[in-house]
Amino acid sequence: MNLQVLHTYDQFAYALVAMMGTFAAVLAINWLMHQSSCKQWLRSLRGVAPPFINIIGVLFGLMLAFISNDTWIAHDKAINAVYREADSLRSLRVLAGQVGEPLRSGLRGALDTYAHSSAAEWRDLAKRKSSKQTDNDADALLMWVVSPAVAETAGPNVQALMLKKVADLRDDRSLRIGLSQMHVNPLKWLGMAFMGMLTLLSIAVVHIDNPRAALVSITLFALAAAPTAAIVLIEGNPFQQPTSVSPQPILQASQTVNGSPAPGRSPG
Repeated sequence: MNLQVLHTYDQFAYALVAMMGTFAAVLAINWLMHQSSCKQWLRSLRGVAPPFINIIGVLFGLMLAFISNDTWIAHDKAINAVYREADSLRSLRVLAGQVGEPLRSGLRGALDTYAHSSAAEWRDLAKRKSSKQTDNDADALLMWVVSPAVAETAGPNVQALMLKKVADLRDDRSLRIGLSQMHVNPLKWLGMAFMGMLTLLSIAVVHIDNPRAALVSITLFALAAAPTAAIVLIEGNPFQQPTSVSPQPILQASQTVNGSPAPGRSPG
């Protein structure tokens, strides 16, 4: 169970490692400059030009920016998928008006059932899973749309448009599921940790003749870099807190039939 929880929320563990590792590195560098047996040798390295910091610092900043961009793009994709799914539901509800009763009420009931099931799936997405019930409700909605009765009452053109909207809806849900199962790429973050360590060392070497100034400098860098990296890591799953994508657009796209959702049974 603990391994499953760690697998689900691995980005929080990596964020903790990033914070603790950064400040552990600061303490280790400070110890080397003040108390280690090689402190005199380290001070003999004085003379490195301050602009040298910019070279490694820029490389570190670019790497962090690229990784951050991947995270924000994933969030944007998740939000766009939710709104496209909501738009497909609204379009299907409007097109259902071209279907005669009692098929119209049944079709709209299937839409309502899917919308509520899809919104309830957020609990599973936060655990990097998908809902079998939502799979079944999506299949039931498809069965409604492809039924010969819908083609007979609404016409083949309307049915074809409805089928396209159902396909779009299913594609957007698949995208949501895929984004919810993204994990931290250890190789990327190992590279960034290496660049961060080089940046700390370069700052320390530039200020090696003044250990107190070196400690202040590397601490300030750590205070800037570690929380930023931790925030990017925590945002790794668009469907987990603290900034989870909301299912509200999907719920708003579905209006109940006669005050309550109609059962989403397939037409006979």
